[in-house]
Amino acid sequence: MKDVLLFLSAFIPMYVLILLKEVIELVNQNIEFNALAGLVLVFLCSLIALGCLGLFLEIGHSSKQSIEIVIDKAQNITDRHFLGYFSLFVLFAITFDLSRTCMFVVFIAILAMIGVVYVKNKLFYINPFLNILGYNFYKIEYHKKGGKQSENTKIFFRGVVKIGQSYFVKVKDENFSFVDRDRHN
Repeated sequence: MKDVLLFLSAFIPMYVLILLKEVIELVNQNIEFNALAGLVLVFLCSLIALGCLGLFLEIGHSSKQSIEIVIDKAQNITDRHFLGYFSLFVLFAITFDLSRTCMFVVFIAILAMIGVVYVKNKLFYINPFLNILGYNFYKIEYHKKGGKQSENTKIFFRGVVKIGQSYFVKVKDENFSFVDRDRHN
């Protein structure tokens, strides 16, 4: 369930853009407020809330233990994965008319298909919302403090990761980890 919530969080900027578009259309009376318009507004607000909940649970209240690691190599790869998503956001926000039932159903179907691929392939690192919140995405090589064996993972971190520095990290998997900044040495 957390994985689905993380997927939803990746699209929070798009949901906000579409919600903004729908509200402006309603205020300007370009579309009429009816059951579908109400459903769209509730649906978008629910997606935003669920996405925020997913990030809150994963970042702030994860049951995963932090492990202390030392960074051996780090490469900021934020730009590799996020710009493609913004074109998808613009496509949805500008071209989709969610006041039409068929477009609303297609919108849900596209989200479901993307969600299956996203969760099945553990693409949690593709999350533009985290970048908007100030996180950078790094591919790192590290070893556990006191250990010698080198491992690789991808992490989110607010700031610049420093080589040779030790950090406490909550590791979900090789594609989604967070530096526990408050415990940074």
